[in-house]
Amino acid sequence: MRYSRAERLIQLALEMQAARGGLTIADIEEKFDVSRRTAIRMRDAVMRAFPNATEVPTGERTKRWRLSPGVAQSFAEITSDDLASIEIAAAAMERANLPVHSQDLRGVAAKIRNLIEGGALNHIEPDLEALTEAEGLAHRAGPRPHISPSIFDGLRTAIKSCRKVSFDYASRSGRSSTRRTVAPLGFLYGHRHYLVALQEGALKPKFFSLPSISKLKLETDGFERDPSFSLKEFVSHSFGVFEEEPVDVVWRFSAEAAPLARSFVFHHSQSVEDEADGKLVVRFRAGGLLEMAWHLLSWGDQVEVIEPAALRDLLPKRAQSWPALP
Repeated sequence: MRYSRAERLIQLALEMQAARGGLTIADIEEKFDVSRRTAIRMRDAVMRAFPNATEVPTGERTKRWRLSPGVAQSFAEITSDDLASIEIAAAAMERANLPVHSQDLRGVAAKIRNLIEGGALNHIEPDLEALTEAEGLAHRAGPRPHISPSIFDGLRTAIKSCRKVSFDYASRSGRSSTRRTVAPLGFLYGHRHYLVALQEGALKPKFFSLPSISKLKLETDGFERDPSFSLKEFVSHSFGVFEEEPVDVVWRFSAEAAPLARSFVFHHSQSVEDEADGKLVVRFRAGGLLEMAWHLLSWGDQVEVIEPAALRDLLPKRAQSWPALP
């Protein structure tokens, strides 16, 4: 998110006040998408503006800073932009087939409204209505699998309480199912939604398609979460959810498709290179060749696979027979 300089400093002050354990320089870099040097300057500016900002004693090498509660409260005014962002996010969750998350967001918005004085709310409401209409999301056409909200509720409870769950898991054909008992670790949201869980007897977590889960039961047995497990790290080496050894991937987009391709983040490790003729080369390292092939089909003949050959072999010989991404 991009802010003006003053807005960024106010936001940082609020973040430092909200973080009980304080913020590190790395936290500031990540939250505001800035360089380390800029993050240090932002921290110093807040420290000058709020002399009671303190360094948090942690006994660690990494330093943290925070503001005492209430110090920056006068800057924490709720605006129509804030409420509109929540409503837009709720609509996005709803259209992404995540109704529980949508309900939670709208519940948060209702609680915030209750904290706003009546007069201020009267000024906010008309702007809020206009913003949500102006920034509404286009409905995504096409089929979407149904996921019962009770499945989400049960899995969330299990994740928070570190309890195992059992469920019927349908085969890909949907004609049969097997009973599974797993330790749920988290969710992966995308074009399809998955549960990441460790099945009994397995050494590595697996992906379970949420629409294929039914008859969920919260078990009495608990499990110990591996403190070294990171969901972000677990999925970072894959293009999707298929577990494969990562390989070097190189794609070349046509000059016509380059502007659109430049707006995509295909993988967190990607680098891009502009060629003299206007083409764009994208490089990254990841597994999941089949899902890459599915995605590349949407680009038609506007993309060429340079590496790996195995991915190139998965694509039709006449890519131009497929329509390009609109």
